[in-house]
Amino acid sequence: MIIEIIKSILFGIVEGITEWLPISSTGHMILLEQFVKLNVTPEFWKMFLVVIQLGAILAVVVLYFNKLNPFSNKKTKEQKKDTWILWSKVLVACLPAAIIGLLFDDLIEKFLDSPFIVAIMLIIYGIAFVIIENRNKKANITELKNLTFRTALIIGIFQLLALIPGTSRSGATILGGILIGTSREIAAEFTFFLAIPVMFGASLLKLLKFGLAFTGQEMAILIVGLITAFIISIIAIKFLMNYIKKNDFKAFGYYRIILGILVLTYFIFV
Repeated sequence: MIIEIIKSILFGIVEGITEWLPISSTGHMILLEQFVKLNVTPEFWKMFLVVIQLGAILAVVVLYFNKLNPFSNKKTKEQKKDTWILWSKVLVACLPAAIIGLLFDDLIEKFLDSPFIVAIMLIIYGIAFVIIENRNKKANITELKNLTFRTALIIGIFQLLALIPGTSRSGATILGGILIGTSREIAAEFTFFLAIPVMFGASLLKLLKFGLAFTGQEMAILIVGLITAFIISIIAIKFLMNYIKKNDFKAFGYYRIILGILVLTYFIFV
């Protein structure tokens, strides 16, 4: 039991770091599972891989609670209206992934849940980050209120790319945001907010598929993973927002390329 809890903490740490950095949380979790395996059923593992993200979601809610809360007494009537508009944009951006995800979730899980796919996507989007940042021009959207519904929908369409493991949900939406003219900070923040309904919905779907008949050990593993992911996510989000004030995303691109090559090498020769 203690060993399984330690493993859950390790998965929580990896989830908390990689969920918000554009390096693919699902990809890293799949790769980690090749070396560290929880002593659980395949059904529980598939559910755990998604539901552990709820801890990461809670970190966003806590850190941005005032900005996301339309009922805050500290906000003026106009600010409350802007908050509702922001949530409307988030929901619009969620539609593409929600529709496609519901329709093809089982097929994606069956055919694309592979270390080789993860490695290839790590490399492809690593190269994309380097190229796009080298060509990146001055952003024309530097405030959330200037992000239009059309722009939000386009970012949501980019999020579809993340249905392939190894792509990175945050990476796809941040790249999309930068390509259409948002600043790095706005692209990252909107990505954080977009994650709330997307990841909550995905987690709810997995929980319903799995059912709520947890054993004591399964419940302990899930709770520990969630708490760990929450704590580490707070640290990761603060780090990322401070980092991109002075730096671009090329370092993450290079990391993805190197990791992808190492993973391909490992699975080809080992």
